[in-house]
Amino acid sequence: MVEAFTAGLLCAAGLATPAHAFPAHAAPAQTPAASAVPALADGLALTPPMGFNNWNSTHCGADFNETMVKGIADLFVTKGLKEAGYQYVNLDDCWALPHRDADGKLVPDPARFPNGIKAVADYVHSKGLKLGIYTSAGTKTCNSAGFPGALGHEYSDAQQFADWGVDYLKYDNCNNQGVDAKQRYTTMRDALKAASRKTGRPIVYSICEWGENKPWEWAADVGHLWRTTGDISDNWGSMLSILKQNLPLAPYAGPGRWNDPDMLEVGNGGMTDTEYRSHFSLWSVMAAPLLIGTDLRKASQVTFGILDNKEVIAVDQDPLGKQGTVVSATGGRWVIAKEMKDGSRAVALFNESGAAQRIATSAAAVGLPDAPAYTLRDLWQHRSYNTAGTVAATVPAHGTVLLRISADPHWAANPPATELGLDGSPLLEAAAPTPLTSTVTDLGRTPARGVSVSLTGPEGWTVRPASGTTATGLATGRSLRTAWSVTAPAGTPTGSYGLTLQAHYRSPAGQRVTSTLPLTASVVVRPPAGTSYLSDLNWLSATSGWGPVERDTSNGESAAGDGHPITIGGTVYAKGLGVHAPSDISFYTGKSCRKVTADVGVDDEKGTKGTVAFEIWADGTKVASTGVLTNAMPAQPVSADVTGAQVIRLVVTDGGDGNDSDHADWANATLTC
Repeated sequence: MVEAFTAGLLCAAGLATPAHAFPAHAAPAQTPAASAVPALADGLALTPPMGFNNWNSTHCGADFNETMVKGIADLFVTKGLKEAGYQYVNLDDCWALPHRDADGKLVPDPARFPNGIKAVADYVHSKGLKLGIYTSAGTKTCNSAGFPGALGHEYSDAQQFADWGVDYLKYDNCNNQGVDAKQRYTTMRDALKAASRKTGRPIVYSICEWGENKPWEWAADVGHLWRTTGDISDNWGSMLSILKQNLPLAPYAGPGRWNDPDMLEVGNGGMTDTEYRSHFSLWSVMAAPLLIGTDLRKASQVTFGILDNKEVIAVDQDPLGKQGTVVSATGGRWVIAKEMKDGSRAVALFNESGAAQRIATSAAAVGLPDAPAYTLRDLWQHRSYNTAGTVAATVPAHGTVLLRISADPHWAANPPATELGLDGSPLLEAAAPTPLTSTVTDLGRTPARGVSVSLTGPEGWTVRPASGTTATGLATGRSLRTAWSVTAPAGTPTGSYGLTLQAHYRSPAGQRVTSTLPLTASVVVRPPAGTSYLSDLNWLSATSGWGPVERDTSNGESAAGDGHPITIGGTVYAKGLGVHAPSDISFYTGKSCRKVTADVGVDDEKGTKGTVAFEIWADGTKVASTGVLTNAMPAQPVSADVTGAQVIRLVVTDGGDGNDSDHADWANATLTC
């Protein structure tokens, strides 16, 4: 597969996905009307809150204590995160003892916080930062140990928080005893206001009821931000699902009233650096709260580099307060644009798919006025170019190119933007020459001069041009196309290998520019002749809505190997693939296979829950689909003719109603070659 690199506080997991989630690979059919409820007029959270929360990295582990919290505050200062805009250091569940004292007051756990919460708040404040805390709008918090919740104690608890110097409250939804959500959250709002009047301590109020009661429609004058989804997990499928739930809610966001798609997982290890850059870019273009969820004491420089990208943060923190909206979404190619206060647009070119794709839009499409040319700023590469109006890039699998585009009268001071691409599919069988074609296209209003291109591979590989690699100049819209022959040596193990496409050129003013597109080629082998179980073959890529794709078990949602026997309609299957919608598994077939068969359905382990639809794709064509299946249905046979396909894909969508409990099985899935 080609890839390219460009530049909470506890809430209950596993909750229902709201019905406003996008179907896979689709844009919203319509945009909801914004709530007429005015935002709280207290001047708080005029831009999305930025800070840290310990839950995603520590949960209730021994690492969560006073020393950790102080250490995070220290790192905010020494690592430049405070300067970048992060200010809240938030405590999650498990900070308290399991029981209140004789006066009904909350008691900090003396083992974790021997000096109490006020001392921690004082320390955090001494660094010029703010402290956040957690509780639940129920009788107990969400942790299984059952720490005291605030239901019935709202005014007392709010006063304690204010007296301690707390600046931020995230208010969860567990053990709520069936009391109306709006009533519970409004009561705490009033309690926080009362405490603030007594102490002069304003407290940002984060509503964490998981989007169950559509708080975006009623909570603008209750809290400053509200969760729109269930909990995020540190995997691609979870991040993607939450993105699709939050995107349609853009009309409800604005200064003092933010949609909250949950905390950042950047740096926790469950995704690649490319995926984490997408995560951070997409949360920023959605004007989401940016709450770091990794233990910064253990974070890598790459993680700090993502979290401290001030140009990306500026997109999130733009004072106009607009949430980005979907311009287009087809075939996993997303264009999301955010209007900025200075009239520019932040534009995310996001590739949902498992292979690199060209994603393109235009200045007009993202809402910019007609102009002779535009300045285009790459916010990860930190470089500026001019463009005649086209905005395009080859975006890696699961990658995002984040740009800022403006109708700038000084556009000519920048060199022309160029688009690098590679046509063909670099799925290489060892010792077999593979033809590829590179392109270098001038997107600028000014010409690119003295253009040269190179393609390099791993040591020992043969990469030879079969046509010209230079051009005297490229005018706007013109391309240099170069044919290449790429050969991996005989005996090269299967797997992914790096290729690098590079173009050199000059601007009319003599500026020298080098554009680089790292790529990934995959060395593959044809599947064996005859009929094979797909669960016995190596896949090219695999994504699942929760947890990994499983071989010969159902999807367990968390880690590899945690599934159960595949069971559909009471029938147990020894072979197959277990996934959670939305999912996508691709296999190399090398044009040598003719048929895919499977018995498909929703796994019995979720009881009566779950609705999914199964699809089989041959290269870019859908060749079979089931329509929506439910848990009440027995396994359905599905088969497809895949003759001539180089790659096949097994896709499961959520049936159009969100992906709650969507455990899907490709039982007895076979490939005949």
